[in-house]
Amino acid sequence: MSVRSVFRVDIRPRLRGVLAAVASAILLTAPAGPAVGPALADSAAPAAPTVLTGQQLAASWTGPLSTRGRYIVDANGNRFKLKAGNWDGAQGHYLGSGDPVAPANNEHGEVSYNIPLGLDRVPIAQILADLHHLGLNAVRLPYADALIHDTSTVPDTAVAANPRLRGDTPLQVYDSVVAALTADGFAVILNNHTTSYRWCCGLDGNERWNSGQTTQQWEADWLFMVKRYQANKRVVGADLRNEVRRDTWDDPNWGWYDAHDEYAAFEEAGNRILGSDPDVLVIMEGINWYGIPTDITPHGRPMLTPVANLSNTLIHSGKLVYAAHFYGYTGPASTGASSGLGATSDPRYEDLTPSQLAEAVDSEALFVTQSGQHFTAPVWVSEFGAAGRGSTDAKERTWFDRFTDILAAHDTDFAVWPLIGWTGADGNQLDNWALLSYTADGVRQGLEDGGDWRAADWNKLVTAPSLTGRVPRVDHWDMVDLDHTDYDVSATMLAQPDWSSGNRKGSCPDSERLVALGRGDSRGLCTDANEPTKAGGAWTVVTDERYVTEGDWANGYSKLQCPDNAFAVGYSVHSNAMAALLCAPSTTPLPTTGRDVWFDHGDNRPATGGSTASDWAPGYRKGQCADDEYVAGVAYTWKWSEGGVPDALLCRPLK
Repeated sequence: MSVRSVFRVDIRPRLRGVLAAVASAILLTAPAGPAVGPALADSAAPAAPTVLTGQQLAASWTGPLSTRGRYIVDANGNRFKLKAGNWDGAQGHYLGSGDPVAPANNEHGEVSYNIPLGLDRVPIAQILADLHHLGLNAVRLPYADALIHDTSTVPDTAVAANPRLRGDTPLQVYDSVVAALTADGFAVILNNHTTSYRWCCGLDGNERWNSGQTTQQWEADWLFMVKRYQANKRVVGADLRNEVRRDTWDDPNWGWYDAHDEYAAFEEAGNRILGSDPDVLVIMEGINWYGIPTDITPHGRPMLTPVANLSNTLIHSGKLVYAAHFYGYTGPASTGASSGLGATSDPRYEDLTPSQLAEAVDSEALFVTQSGQHFTAPVWVSEFGAAGRGSTDAKERTWFDRFTDILAAHDTDFAVWPLIGWTGADGNQLDNWALLSYTADGVRQGLEDGGDWRAADWNKLVTAPSLTGRVPRVDHWDMVDLDHTDYDVSATMLAQPDWSSGNRKGSCPDSERLVALGRGDSRGLCTDANEPTKAGGAWTVVTDERYVTEGDWANGYSKLQCPDNAFAVGYSVHSNAMAALLCAPSTTPLPTTGRDVWFDHGDNRPATGGSTASDWAPGYRKGQCADDEYVAGVAYTWKWSEGGVPDALLCRPLK
């Protein structure tokens, strides 16, 4: 819904925006690093996890990455748990007014010069060594779209500790950081954080992927980025957009197919990216905020909740990762504002009991990891964090402990915000959310140097028991959504002319087949469970009963039936009435006996099997073949005001 009003929320308690974030990282241990500066006088932090060296980390996994059910795996099928952090700066720290290089006009007083922070203070090699000490195996690397088009060169002072970067553009510096990280074994996830270099996230002009630019330009920028790093298989992911939220006038939505539809925009961009680089993970955050935050208007933080009924399907199965953000000072319906416009009476995450917090995290994100459903995918908590050294906020400390307990218990991929900040001349961190901070002369003040209460929780998280080793292959179930427009996610059919002109059409990914249909809502379900191999040659578009050759299996009904030894992989509708069935040939003969599955009076789905616990067509009846069957035909009628919607499936065994 869209409620027209203007509100402004300032919630920068030394963090960034109205929205929360969590991220995943790989479970690695790292040797204690060299001493960097004196330890602070405070109770010693627990021993840091053993961390792999760059060479060891590089040898421990092979790109590209993909997914198997709820887990991310490397090219050998081994679990790769994202144990990550956010190295920010290339998205900009400018607050939007005044001199952009004046510290007072930049978040935390840190002028990033639109490149990753810290390059003025220590050599990249030292930063990488310190990242290893934290037990990380991946880095989320935010950038602004402005970075791609910026031809200016960074000032020498911005790269004083890395003089070989002098004279480079911000994008060239970003290139060098990507190259250094991946050469040292880290996985890199590109994150389109903002459009402009302005600090995120409020009413800042960066609310949606098409804020300050067109959707077409955003997609073009993404294609530029994935092509730029395509040869580097340690650049593993495209995190499509950070914290999509309401702007001054309009809410984002999930499934309306308008200019504010995140679901449709992310689907389209993800498939274009995979069409250019089929190796990269496509990472989608949910809606971070909708509505006007007052006690009398609807508002909230949906995150991934809409995925339960309307999930994304990409042209390559095993490439989708969902992401969510959590911060203690925000909440399921709280912006995090403590007073003024945007402040409401809604509880924050830090106000919730342990059970309430666990329920909120599950319902907003972690439910997606439930196996065997149309929405099953890894969930990466790509931002979360808390103020560390010097903080006395007891509620936030308690929240951070409880939240890291949840991540550890669920073996969840994560990324902390942020990794790197500055230490001022007075010895205090300018941003005490950062896990690593450096003085102007390069002395580190890090999580492992003592004096930071987060060390115990961080080490607990990084060293928590985790699934390791080879992850078995899993079956996929994916939605086809013809609610508003075409939904062709078959690379084969996307390369062909319009196969059902004038109708809304949908097709399964090439590795899957059609297994179910909804009655009246035009949605379908695809699977690769027991998938037969497709033969070469043209696929058949069926618009009449010419292939009904083994008897009338739905007397009095119109039928669309695949030729023998072919199975349904797509369909088209006019309004919501059946128009055509798309059939692919099988390399091996298929049985021609089968059973009718009627769903004209109620759901008819297997008692067990894939996606039986999820509702991919809410409010509509559904017919579904068993996991070891294929859809050979669809029956429908225009009698009795039925409107030509599907009433029955012809399900035949695969063997």
